[in-house]
Amino acid sequence: MSTETPETTPDRAGRRLPVTDVSLVVLIGSTGSGKSSFARKHFKPTEVVSSDFCRGLVADDENDQSASADAFDVLHYIVGKRLAAGRRTVVDATNVQDHARRALVAIAREHHVLPIAIVLDVPAEVCAERNRARPDRQLPAHVIPRHQRDLRRSLRGLEREGFRKVHVLRGVEEVEHAEIVPEKRFNDLRHLTGPFDIVGDIHGCRSELETLLGRLGYAVTRDEQGRAVDAAHPEGRTAVFVGDLVDRGPDTPGVLRLVMGMVGAGHALCVPGNHENKLGRWMGGRKVTVSHGLRESIDQLSAESDEFRARVREFMRGLVSHYLLDGGALVVCHAGLPEKYHGRASGRVRSHALYGDTTGETDEYGLPVRYPWAEEYRGRALVVYGHTPVPVASFLNNTICLDTGCVFGGSLTALRYPEREVVAVPAEREWYEPVRPMRTDAPGGREGRPLDLADVAGRRVVETARLGNVAVREENAAAALEVMSRFALDPRLLAYLPPTMAPSPTARREGLLEHPEEAFLAYRQDGVRQLVCEEKHMGSRAVVLVARDEAALDKRFGLPGPGAIWTRTGRAFLDDRQLTDAVLDRVRAAAEDTGLFDELGTGWLLLDAELMPWSLKAVELLRRQYAAVGAAAGAALPTALDALSRAAARGLDVAELTGLQQERAADARAFVEAYQRYCWPTEGLDGIRLAPFQLLAAEGANLALRPHTEHLALIDRLVDADRRRAEEAGGAPVLHRTGRMAVDTEDEDSIAAAVAWWEELTAAGGEGMVVKPVEPIHRDGSGRLVQPGLKVRGREYLRIIYGPDYTRQLDRLRQRSLGHKRSLALREYALGLEALDRLAAGEPLWRVHEAVFAVLALESEPVDPRL
Repeated sequence: MSTETPETTPDRAGRRLPVTDVSLVVLIGSTGSGKSSFARKHFKPTEVVSSDFCRGLVADDENDQSASADAFDVLHYIVGKRLAAGRRTVVDATNVQDHARRALVAIAREHHVLPIAIVLDVPAEVCAERNRARPDRQLPAHVIPRHQRDLRRSLRGLEREGFRKVHVLRGVEEVEHAEIVPEKRFNDLRHLTGPFDIVGDIHGCRSELETLLGRLGYAVTRDEQGRAVDAAHPEGRTAVFVGDLVDRGPDTPGVLRLVMGMVGAGHALCVPGNHENKLGRWMGGRKVTVSHGLRESIDQLSAESDEFRARVREFMRGLVSHYLLDGGALVVCHAGLPEKYHGRASGRVRSHALYGDTTGETDEYGLPVRYPWAEEYRGRALVVYGHTPVPVASFLNNTICLDTGCVFGGSLTALRYPEREVVAVPAEREWYEPVRPMRTDAPGGREGRPLDLADVAGRRVVETARLGNVAVREENAAAALEVMSRFALDPRLLAYLPPTMAPSPTARREGLLEHPEEAFLAYRQDGVRQLVCEEKHMGSRAVVLVARDEAALDKRFGLPGPGAIWTRTGRAFLDDRQLTDAVLDRVRAAAEDTGLFDELGTGWLLLDAELMPWSLKAVELLRRQYAAVGAAAGAALPTALDALSRAAARGLDVAELTGLQQERAADARAFVEAYQRYCWPTEGLDGIRLAPFQLLAAEGANLALRPHTEHLALIDRLVDADRRRAEEAGGAPVLHRTGRMAVDTEDEDSIAAAVAWWEELTAAGGEGMVVKPVEPIHRDGSGRLVQPGLKVRGREYLRIIYGPDYTRQLDRLRQRSLGHKRSLALREYALGLEALDRLAAGEPLWRVHEAVFAVLALESEPVDPRL
């Protein structure tokens, strides 16, 4: 029986009884021994579950023994619910028979808490006298003697039954003067809030450990022989080691000497790994198989003194399977831990913390296939672990694995907490040849596997580097799955979906709903000074993935081809594959002419763009919605005006009504003119314009983190190259420049110039502009992420969005709520950057697609689509 606190010696003092905070306390004693009084005296009323009370619940009579079976069903159910919630629970029943206790111990084991027995061994005559004094309790004469006999038989075997603490109180005096002493679990260090530096698997790589600690800012202390014996951080940070300090590497004793010194000095914490567990058993004289690097540790420790080896044995014996830190927001263990095990104590918990869980299968190298618990993790606490080597440490569902295979020639990695910053140093060499290679050649990089429905189904929580956890509701995921499965491109290609964008705050100027002055003011209040205003084009959002050659796309995305162009919902932008390839050819040629592929060291590029005209993609929308409104107005309003004209000729006073209908007719004409500006005929490439405005990613790089001015400069080169090619061929260019203007929010002249430019654009029928901070990531004074962009649309474009007569509804429209739209824009932006981060890091496509799919899922949130 393996637990955290193997205390099995019965407590004979009867005075101070240590009771763990999360535990199942079983009171044992014959009727009349004082269990209920003891429970009321020492525990909160809500902690106590009484068999008598449960009997009353089911039978309206606490003394109805015929209801006992149902009563104990209720008692067991309540106990299970409380233990599942992590609450100490006290069972007030006689519990003198082993079958009654066996059921309770089983419930404690099921919920991974310690069962504690408190025995009230009170003389039979005292019990009988107390029962006689109770008018509601008339028991047969044989009951108390039977209870006493059952109790005598039970005392010696309580530890064997599974109770981890047994406290026996003999006689009325010991019961009366007993004191319950609350005791925290060994793994409960929630009072320690950090900051922490959590270090992954070391495996005897002492030199790399010293280098990493130096990088983290720790000062190493050495003994007379120059050996590192301690390391402390000048700012009081605490190191936390996830285990596997030993085996395989060149200096296991050196690692142990340093880590034990840090732990002993209070500068570090440490949890055990499976390698410490095995080495400890060998040092304790247990028979173990000497494999997986244990021989190296045995040989190295044999050269150390008996005193040092004794210290090592004691150190490993005292290691606790996992720790709860920072109020329960952080869990550190060796092999990972599902939420239901956090803070619990049982053999199952310790086993999972040391070894993880397996599927029961073995891979091609004969190693067990690990169950992917982190993919299903949805817990509140960040779980930091190691055990299974990965090439790069990255967050997955609020977990992160820090074993980056230092001993196998990878790197030694640490996580700064709460900063969530990953710090790594490369291995000095490959110290031990791995059985399984660190990297695979599967499409999508490391841990390549096909995309799976389980990656996206149900409620999801996606960890993002810029906005923390982003939750996706189950119903939104279902809606996105419908779109993705029926209409989208092959999901292997969908490395990014553009986020929605929030509109600027409502304009204060008369007759306008949006105006750039409000956007400039909002950014100035957020502490952003340098902005870039980008022209909004008369088209639809398009993501362009262009490959230098088919092999480049196949290598990264597992799907050969020239590339793809898709919409905000992942659908192919153009139904004509030949036309798509023709557009991609123009982008590829421009990238080749400018040397952009070579400059960025990539075989593919991902771009954010607008594809024009609007009618190219939205022809059905135009026909069903916009043209229908214009046609109806064109048919109805002239007839109405003609009727009003005839009425006026007859002398009726219809001037006011006529004026209103004339305004409506003018609004309808303006509406038709507004949307027609976004429509023009195309034939093949003729008439098509692609206006890229951001380079999103290239091989190994998240380009979206670069300043927008750099993006526009690179794209200008592409546009110029395409124009030159078009001129040489005697045709029209396809790539189109995005107009822009820089704004300093502290400079009124630059603000006035940008306002004038917006007025010029919108007066000419343009949609408006997007105002962005030059730096794509900016936080306000409180650390909150600032909107990545605000769209400021023109008066006539908004007529398309809100309807022909919207200008006469401005008072109502000014009350529109923007909060949800702003929140949605930030969440989708963070998810998009997360997808690009994962793509750049070479993570498997299912990891990239998790964030991409979440963007699509959030699009089904109930937000006014006109915003």
